[in-house]
This record gives sequence, structure tokens and C-alpha cells, in this order.
Amino acid sequence: MINAGLIRVSAAAAMAVALAACQSAGPPPMRGGPSGPYVAPSSGFEGEWISTDGVAISRFISGRFETLATDTGNKLAEGSYSQVDPSTVSISVTSLIRQTTTQVNCLMATQTMLNCTGSNGSQFSLIRRSTGIS
Repeated sequence: MINAGLIRVSAAAAMAVALAACQSAGPPPMRGGPSGPYVAPSSGFEGEWISTDGVAISRFISGRFETLATDTGNKLAEGSYSQVDPSTVSISVTSLIRQTTTQVNCLMATQTMLNCTGSNGSQFSLIRRSTGIS
């Protein structure tokens, strides 16, 4: 039997994936402009995002992310993310609880909200945490 804590941890891991996706979003290369990797500005997606239920915080830094439980501080998930287009990010997230890896795609609905869908059809949202913490 799966307990509520395990379900919350799994949901938090999925949220972490969503957050990671947002962190990597950025504009596509301009025509005739220099080519090379896009570097997101520090004010973009990087930073901390919290699940709408307050169970987990996800941190996104330079293409990598981690998700931590808000009650214990334990790491729940980790992974990487890449930008698909200016408003969509694809995240590969590994749940440290289940030892599974899943794909999550997130759409930046606003500068402070990500709407995400996992490969299994589950949906969740993440809210940007106050910029007072970096």
C-alpha cells in the first residue's frame, strides 16, 4: 500500500522536473546572429520554485535541478532540463525515492507559474519563490 507521504514525495519530484524546465527557457537564436548555446539570464528561470501544495521546493541552476522536501529538507529528486522553444522546457527527472526517471514538459504560463505535464499524463503547477532568496 502506498502511503500519503510517498505520494507527496512523488508529486514533489514531478514538480521539480517542471521547475527545471522553466529554468532553461530562453529566446531562440536570432537570424543572422551569433550561434552558440543560450545562456539564461540570472533573473530568468533560475532560482527556487515551490509546489502549489507547499510540499517541495525545486532549485534550478545552469541546466541542473534538485527538489527538496519542505518539511525535512531531504532531496527527493534531481535531473536536468533543456529548452524546447521560448516557452516550453523538457525535463528529465530522477526520483530518488522510486529510483525511476521520467520526462516532464512545462509551459511557462506567467513569469511566476509553470504548468507541467508528465509523460504519464499527470499535471501540476509550480510557483516562483520570492526573489528575496537566491
